[in-house]
Amino acid sequence: MGFNQPIYSTRAHIFQIDPNTKKNWMPTSKHAVTVSYFYDSTRNVYRIISLDGSKAIINSTITPNMTFTKTSHKFGQWADSRANTVYGLGFSSEHHLAKFADKFSEYKEAARMAKEKSLEKMELASSPSQESPADIHSPLTPPVTADFCRINGTGDDVTLSDVSPNSMLQSDLSPTTPTLAHSPTTNKHWEAELATLKSNNAKLTAALLESTANVKQWKQQLAAYQEEAERLHKRVSELESQSSQTNVIKSQKTELNQTIEELECTLKAKEEEMVRLKEEVENAKQLQTQKDELTKKLEETDLRNKEFEEQLADLEQRLESSQVDQENLRKNLKTLLEILDGKIFELTELRDNLSKLIEDS
Repeated sequence: MGFNQPIYSTRAHIFQIDPNTKKNWMPTSKHAVTVSYFYDSTRNVYRIISLDGSKAIINSTITPNMTFTKTSHKFGQWADSRANTVYGLGFSSEHHLAKFADKFSEYKEAARMAKEKSLEKMELASSPSQESPADIHSPLTPPVTADFCRINGTGDDVTLSDVSPNSMLQSDLSPTTPTLAHSPTTNKHWEAELATLKSNNAKLTAALLESTANVKQWKQQLAAYQEEAERLHKRVSELESQSSQTNVIKSQKTELNQTIEELECTLKAKEEEMVRLKEEVENAKQLQTQKDELTKKLEETDLRNKEFEEQLADLEQRLESSQVDQENLRKNLKTLLEILDGKIFELTELRDNLSKLIEDS
C-alpha cells in the first residue's frame, strides 16, 4: 500500500444497505468509529477506510462517478459499485456531515483529475514516438485511442476481443518482417510498442470491468428507484383516497374538541366542588370537635348542677329545720318573756309593798 497516515478523519456510525430489500439500513458498527480518507500514492487513488478493531468495515475507493448524498442533517450515503453496496454514515452533528461531504467532493475532483492525467499519459504512451529515427507511425494507435475514448465517455458497450493489441501487432508486422529483421532499432521500437499496447490493454480491461460494475450498480439503483417510485405512487393514491374523508375527519375532530372542552369544564367544576367539599368536611370536623368539647363541658356542668341541687336541698332542709328551731326558740323566749313580765310585776308589787312598809314604819 502507498498510504500510511490519514489525510482526514472523523467519527460516525456506519450502516450498509440491506442486500435483500435494498431499502433498510443495517448497522455495521455497534458504536461510533473512526472513518478516514487515505491517499494511495502507489495507485494514485483516494480511499475511505474504517476499522472496527481489526475488521475493515469500509474500504471504498473514490471514483469520479461517485456521489455523496446528504439524506438528513446528520446522515449521508454513497454507492460503491466495486463493493456492490451502499454505505451510510450517521454523524453527531451537521457540521461533521458537511465537513465529510466537502472532503468527499474535494477528493472526488482530485480522483477525476488524476484519472484524466492517467488517460493523457496512456494516450501519449500509445502514440508513435516523435523521436524515432525512422519516423514510423504505428497503425495500432488509432484503434486503441478510439476504444479508450469510448470507455472514458460512457463506460458501456466496450469489447476488447476485436481490437486485441497482440493480434493487430501480428497483422501489421507480418508484411514487413523481412525488412524489420535487418533493423535492430526498429525491432526495439516494435517491442516497446508491444509492451505499451499490453499495458494499455490491461488498463483498458480494468476500466472495462469498472465500467461494467458501474453499469450493474446503476441498474440496481435504477430498479431500487423504480420500486421506490411505485411505492410513492401507491402512497399518493392512498393519500388521495383519504383526502375525501378530510371534511368528515375535520368535523369529527371539531366535535371531539368541543366534547373535550365540555369535559374539561365539567372536570374543572367537579374539582372546584371537590375542593369546596373538602373545606366543608374540614369545617365539619372542627365543628364536631367543638361539639364534643361542649358536650363534655355540658356533662360536667350537669354533674356540678346535680351537686349544687343536692347541696341546695340540704341547705333548704337545714334552713327549714333552722326555721322550726327558731320558731320554737321564739315561742320559748315569748314564754320566758311572759314569765319574766309576771316576775317583774310581782317584784314591782313587792317593792311597792316594801316601800309602803318602810313609810309606815
